Amino acid sequence: MAAVSQGEAQKGIDAVVGALRKDKRCLDELGKLEKVTNVLGFGSPVPGTLAVRFNAQFKKGGRGMSSLPFGLGQSNKSEGTNRGVMVGQVKASLDKGTGKIKDCSVFRDLGYGRAFNLKV
Repeated sequence: MAAVSQGEAQKGIDAVVGALRKDKRCLDELGKLEKVTNVLGFGSPVPGTLAVRFNAQFKKGGRGMSSLPFGLGQSNKSEGTNRGVMVGQVKASLDKGTGKIKDCSVFRDLGYGRAFNLKV
């Protein structure tokens, strides 16, 4: 295992965050990537490859409708544009030389939900 500096890892994390923010499918499925909450780890398991793992907060917008009392259906009262946040665990590997993403997946709800795979 080759050593990876924190600066190299941060560049890799920034590249993955940028790719996830630009991807239309990611925006539809997970929402907008708000921020990286925790860096869980980074390293180089194979020579020439940078592996990063971190938690990220995603936020979906939309118009939620509040329900009427006793489950009588939906009212027209908007609950605002915030529907809460989801914290997902992002696992990615990048080419150390070019910085190109080899693969990237986001595990919803910290691994208890479905996984989203970024097309590269």
